Amino acid sequence: MAGDLYLLPSTLGATSPEIYLPAGVIKILHRLKLFFAEDIRTARRFIKSTGYPDNISIVTFYELSEHTTPVETERLLQVLQAAGEAGLISEAGLPAVADPGATLVHLCHRHGIRVHPLTGPSSIMLALMASGMNGQHFTFHGYLPRDPAQRRRKLRMLEQECNVSGNSQVFMETPYRNLALLKDILQTCHKDTWLCIAAGLTTDYEFIDTRQTGLWERKLPDIHKIPAIFIVGKPQ
Repeated sequence: MAGDLYLLPSTLGATSPEIYLPAGVIKILHRLKLFFAEDIRTARRFIKSTGYPDNISIVTFYELSEHTTPVETERLLQVLQAAGEAGLISEAGLPAVADPGATLVHLCHRHGIRVHPLTGPSSIMLALMASGMNGQHFTFHGYLPRDPAQRRRKLRMLEQECNVSGNSQVFMETPYRNLALLKDILQTCHKDTWLCIAAGLTTDYEFIDTRQTGLWERKLPDIHKIPAIFIVGKPQ
């Protein structure tokens, strides 16, 4: 085997790492000196918040984002092989889930590098847990189309799928487009369709509520620029 890649979960906001990360995960993080991160500044701040024992200046970071090319990812693999071990950190939550880090994980499998997924917060699973929706059968769709017409068409498809199968339909949006997405949901879905909005999970401004779309229309939550998960489904 040619090395080890640790998939390190990060907090979902400015919260204490010891609340949401097991001590064993923090112990492994503190041992590492090489990290691949979606955003280096955010990763550095997160690592400091865990009480990293060494001077952060001796730690090496490489960016692995949606802008990283396949050729650049191959070079990151070579860096990992030379170092022997490294950590992969997402912008928030679990790496390689709705996250560009999956490309490096795939290369590791192809080249015999051990991949170690570690436990931590997932906004997707936390939202599903708290929604009261079907947690036995669900589909995560990631980001819906940016184009409003395509987005509304997709929402109609998700609502129809939910009505036919009963499966929870989980999706998200870039925080600054949350309100536009919510407006489309309320205009597109039937008023008796159930919608869960889970925003700012694990933070001081956490908001989670499940109600029918007709009731959401009475008072919209202030979720502008707050990371959020949306679930269309049926109560259990």
